[in-house]
Amino acid sequence: MKELLVGLLVIVMVLVLSGLGLILFPLFLLMGIFLRLILGIVLVIFAIWAIGKVTLFLMELIANKEPKGK
Repeated sequence: MKELLVGLLVIVMVLVLSGLGLILFPLFLLMGIFLRLILGIVLVIFAIWAIGKVTLFLMELIANKEPKGK
């Protein structure tokens, strides 16, 4: 009798977890889409910042160079 109850409990828990996964699937799908969108925006902002940083650094190097003729 104990084995029957344990087996029934396992089957019920698998069904509950499957139902929960089925219910949460659209939420996980939306979270994945928003995470990809947010990560893309962050990477674009980082790329723009890095380009500006490199540009300012190179402009500073060029401005600080002295002519070699003297």
